Amino acid sequence: MAGFADDLPLESALRDQSNDDRDPVVLVIDDDPHVREGLRALFESVDLQSRSFGSAEEFLRSQIPDQVSCLILDVRLPGLSGIDFQTDVHIDIPIIFITGHGDIPMSVKAMKAGAVEFLTKSLREQELLDAVRVALDRDRERRQREVATHELRSHFDSLSPREREVLTLVTTGMLNKQVGAQIGIVEVTVKVHRHNIMKKLGAKSFVDLVRMADALGLPRTIKTNEPGNLTERVHGPHTNHGRSAAGSDSRRRAANAPKLLAR
Repeated sequence: MAGFADDLPLESALRDQSNDDRDPVVLVIDDDPHVREGLRALFESVDLQSRSFGSAEEFLRSQIPDQVSCLILDVRLPGLSGIDFQTDVHIDIPIIFITGHGDIPMSVKAMKAGAVEFLTKSLREQELLDAVRVALDRDRERRQREVATHELRSHFDSLSPREREVLTLVTTGMLNKQVGAQIGIVEVTVKVHRHNIMKKLGAKSFVDLVRMADALGLPRTIKTNEPGNLTERVHGPHTNHGRSAAGSDSRRRAANAPKLLAR
């Protein structure tokens, strides 16, 4: 097989085990037809679908499959290079670089930019298949997070404007009494809103609400009616892919949740 070293056994368990996704597909961009054919045969031998492209431009003109996938990308390509593709083209598909001309600074740059692996030709089959498995798992998790975030957003949209306001305030750690004073309602009404919010969002605890607020990108800092006073949810930055940003600060606040809920 052109471009491959055959001194390692084939990976035998690279199939997608998820019932929620179609079979995964490996996308390949390489200007060498022998490499493309060798990769196609390799992936076919472990029952993996693949699609090949001779250039980044050809890839960008194509319909990208809406399924679990990863991208094997040659560093040196006609037109847009692999490194420039990673820098300039914003896609969520995990990238595995392959090259016959790589160097340490180039590999460091690619890995810092989020590449799964940076492999040199001739490719060791097992090493490549291991990287593909990692990349497909990463993409599967990303897609699952996106589905969860979409569902959460749908639940959030079912909240009334007042419930959204209460959610934003309580997840900064404000007490029910403080929330009521901030928006001009009585404390018992705040408690009713909190109950309804948790039911609509499917939250089991206060910490669930905090994590959901992070996933939704709700403000972490709220200026209260008291002059110069800020209330802040301080357990890490929001993310755009639905990942929970709750860390040690969130866990500390979880310990105070019973007291907060009781007030």
